[in-house]
Amino acid sequence: MFNNKTGRDTGFTPPSTAAAGTTTNGKRGMFSVLGADVTITGNVRATADLHIDGHVEGDVDAANVVQGPESRITGNVRAETARITGTIDGRVIVRQLVIERTARITGDVDYESISIENGAALDGHLRHRSPGTLKIDDAPAAPAKAPDQLLLKSDAA
Repeated sequence: MFNNKTGRDTGFTPPSTAAAGTTTNGKRGMFSVLGADVTITGNVRATADLHIDGHVEGDVDAANVVQGPESRITGNVRAETARITGTIDGRVIVRQLVIERTARITGDVDYESISIENGAALDGHLRHRSPGTLKIDDAPAAPAKAPDQLLLKSDAA
């Protein structure tokens, strides 16, 4: 379109592989979204990136977690990286953690790297772990709920 000597658009040019996102587990470009109208009762496990705008009543275990400002998680959160802007009532175990100003966390936080914006609220203990010593998979979790307790419901009526 621009700088094209023939004066016409020749079509789509795919992005370079460097521009395409790659998650820590090699699942390139994969992500899941739990919308604001979704409430999940039960544990959530994702091998890809997970964006949560709704409510989760259970543990969250994902490669990378992004939590929206109106989101609420009642349970533990485990991830390689996480950006928290909503509310968490439970333990957070994340290698690279960003807690934004709208975040509210009630529970202990284990991390290797952390950034906390002015205005964020944290009620719990912070535990720094040396790089390579934080075990995401071996972290204690709340007792798992039975699989038949997974319930998806919409808040919109």
